Amino acid sequence: MNLIGMNPQWNDRAVLSGRGLVKRYGTQFALAGVDIEVRPGEAIAIVGPSGSGKTTLLHVLAGILRPDEGEISLGGQRIDQLSEKKRSELRRSEFGFVFQQGMLVAELTAEENVALPMLLGGTSRKEALTAAREWLRRLGLGERGGSRPGELSGGQAQRVAIARALTHRPKVIFADEPTGALDTRTGKETMDALLVAAADAGAAVLIVTHDRELAASLPRTVTIRDGKISSPVEAVA
Repeated sequence: MNLIGMNPQWNDRAVLSGRGLVKRYGTQFALAGVDIEVRPGEAIAIVGPSGSGKTTLLHVLAGILRPDEGEISLGGQRIDQLSEKKRSELRRSEFGFVFQQGMLVAELTAEENVALPMLLGGTSRKEALTAAREWLRRLGLGERGGSRPGELSGGQAQRVAIARALTHRPKVIFADEPTGALDTRTGKETMDALLVAAADAGAAVLIVTHDRELAASLPRTVTIRDGKISSPVEAVA
């Protein structure tokens, strides 16, 4: 994709960077000047009290929302000034998403759900389904490719969502409370599967979570309070 030109001020070691990010809702600041860098293959927990700006930060970095101020770079190239169409294309090609409820399409099979980002990006159906089956196999769901979401357990559905996030080899995966709807054991198994699969794909992972154990298990934690980066050792609310 042809993005906006290189900015020499960005750290070329970071796959994704945000500088001075501000996002307002009316007179309230959801983000009040956030700086963050994500390096290739890095797994980061984003924690903080409800309403602190965690999900807003995820959405701004992913190009779902535009920051009111600040700059975002992917691989050293500005992306915050792209049109909505270009940012949408970027989300399909460079980013992967795992949400709390999976957000699978009920009418599609597991393999069709996994193949969907590639199909939307113009990949042939045969190639997309082949890649989808391979990722489902890696995640222990090789025999469930023909199942629809309603026929899967919660943990299986989240693994399908993980496969969907990875099948097009994104640079960054954004996960918003990916274990929030799962029991403790299933949540741990699902998170382990996400981290192993992301590492295999070379993708960085940003995880918004209220799960203290999950945050503690990751190599890096970013704490947000009142729309600002706070101490990474503060407790999760």
